This record gives sequence, structure tokens and C-alpha cells, in this order.
Amino acid sequence: MLIPSIDLQGGAVVQLIQGKRLAIKDDDVFGWVRRFEHFPKVQLIDLDAAMSGDGLDGAAGGRADNLPLVCQIAGTLPCRVGGGVRTIERASDLLAAGARAVIVGSSLFKAGKPDLEFARSLVARVGRERIIAAVDSRGGQVVIHGWKTVLPVTPVEAVQALEPYCGEFLYTHVDTEGLMSGTDFEAIRLVRSATTRSVTAAGGITTKDEIDRLAAMDVDAVVGMAIYTGALKIDG
Repeated sequence: MLIPSIDLQGGAVVQLIQGKRLAIKDDDVFGWVRRFEHFPKVQLIDLDAAMSGDGLDGAAGGRADNLPLVCQIAGTLPCRVGGGVRTIERASDLLAAGARAVIVGSSLFKAGKPDLEFARSLVARVGRERIIAAVDSRGGQVVIHGWKTVLPVTPVEAVQALEPYCGEFLYTHVDTEGLMSGTDFEAIRLVRSATTRSVTAAGGITTKDEIDRLAAMDVDAVVGMAIYTGALKIDG
């Protein structure tokens, strides 16, 4: 399944290369919302909240987050929402606003390893099936904090530890993110083999053939850059 991604920064839809360099910016957010309204799943990421100090308020880290806009979109589209989900309260608020699930990344790790205490608390509040654990990988290691902090944990180790505490994994292959050069199918296969949970992959996925190949592996595909550049044609 193709899952289009809406990444928000400064109230606009953006696409970043390797999470750093701005490649595309479009202020017509709801133009894209309308284009994606026929998709059964849409991924919505608040980049400002993700990059802020705590992801909770507009002053955090010197960045404003996009919470009102996120809530508006989540009430319109069948969204899985991530970015700055560092507390149980933030997760609960997003779900209450209409998000179908929350994507939780950095807060699932502490002291260089999976934070199972936080994971258990989150499950107790919102339910396992509404949690998507984000496992981001660069150079074969898990990375957090906007892909800046490298942990001594492999994606497979992280997935195996977190499996009891989520309904799905989002695996992002950071090495290929935003480059439209294809993704790493072997890395994705290893993650897919490590869990019985649903798996979605992101990072460099560009063509329909790649999406079909992932589907054959029982993996959904999150696509951003290829859609916004027009390299991958979608209906609508």
C-alpha cells in the first residue's frame, strides 16, 4: 500500500533532503489534503514539533509547532501522526483530535536503549494498536533526535524489544531518505522478518515497482519526495 506523507514546517508542506536541506515548500497545504483524501492512510509529520526542544509548546526550542493545523488535518484525513510525540499527553491529544494512530520515535529510547517503561505507560493510556513505533536507521544503527544521535542498537534489536508495545513499526532508512535513489530492500527484509507486527517502510522509495516489491514483502510504503516532484504519479 502507498501511504503519502505530509510533512509540515512553518505551516507549509515541505520536503527535506536527508532531513536537513529544503527541497520543496508549498503553502497550499489543503490542496494536498484534497489530493490525498481518497487514500486509506496518510502520514502526517509535524517537523517543527519534532525538531523543537520538547515538542509540546510553541516556544519550545525556538520553533512554533503546527498543532492546530495538525489537528485540523487529522480531523479530515485518516492520519497517522508523528513529530514531537514525547509525552503520553501529546499522544492522547493527537488521538483525541482525530489521529488514527500516533508515531512515536525518540521517546521510545533512553540511555542508549529502548525505554520499555515509557512504552508500557503509553500502551496503558492509549492502547497498543494505536501506537506506531518509529525505528530510524543510518549506517545500520538506530538514530534518534532528528537522526543526530546514533544508538548502539540495531533496527532488528529495537524492533524485537518494542514489539509488545506497538501495533506497527515505521522503519525509515535514513541513508536513502529524500534522495529518490531507491531504498534498501535487504534492510527492510530484516526488519520485516524480526516482527509479526505490521511494517511500513520509508526512505528513498520512488517508483511503483518498488512499492509493489514492498507489498510482496507485506510492507507498506511511505512516499513523499517522489510524489511532490511528480516522479511518482498518483490519482487526484
